[in-house]
Amino acid sequence: MATDVVSNDPLQAVPVELNPVVDHLVTEDDAPVDNIFSEKQQRLLTEPLYSSWTGPGAQRSFVAMSNVGLFYAVRRPPLVPDVLLSLDVELPADLHPKSHRSYFVWEYGKAPDVVIEVVSNREGGEDREKLAGYFQVAVRYYVIFDPERFLSPEVLRVYRRDAFEYRKMEALAWFPDIGLGLGTWQGRYEDHDSTWLRWVDAEGTPIRTGRERAEAERQRAEAERQRADQLADQLRQLGVEPPI
Repeated sequence: MATDVVSNDPLQAVPVELNPVVDHLVTEDDAPVDNIFSEKQQRLLTEPLYSSWTGPGAQRSFVAMSNVGLFYAVRRPPLVPDVLLSLDVELPADLHPKSHRSYFVWEYGKAPDVVIEVVSNREGGEDREKLAGYFQVAVRYYVIFDPERFLSPEVLRVYRRDAFEYRKMEALAWFPDIGLGLGTWQGRYEDHDSTWLRWVDAEGTPIRTGRERAEAERQRAEAERQRADQLADQLRQLGVEPPI
């Protein structure tokens, strides 16, 4: 019988033979995300981790997901975080079985380390029901990104879980036990200028998207070509034909 008590210790994964039956659970309902900005913001918080982040440490794995059900008890409806990050876990090789389609805490053996909610209206309960729900699941860090200030004058609120409650982090949103931080960034993403929430490194530099990495590599190659052309011109002025 499944219980509602969830361990955050990755060594406490439920043995496969004791995993609950999930055939009756609704893992996806085909409902759309809130809006186009939210969809882009979710991707900006997942894709760069796979494109550019070196990970939480040597030989340590992670998964990042957006808009996927977080199931923590068989008899309770799932939470559906906009973004979750979980360390020291791996995706199953086959994602098609129902037991692999969502983040089942008993399958992964732990709760996510970070959950992020992107506020798009005043009806989502991000600072009420969801805050309480993620505390119960034992999510270590809970982040509320409210770019239009629907719920608070603060655009970004970050909470850390202690034994009794979520405590708001007053300092910069840096997670030393993960090796990542979060910060707002004014810029252009997928041809749209806005204020975005991004993962950052210890220096506050955003973790690059795949497109940003490709552009940086293109600029580096172009700079090297220009330096080579300048050197060749200097050699010719000295009467020396540069090597081909």
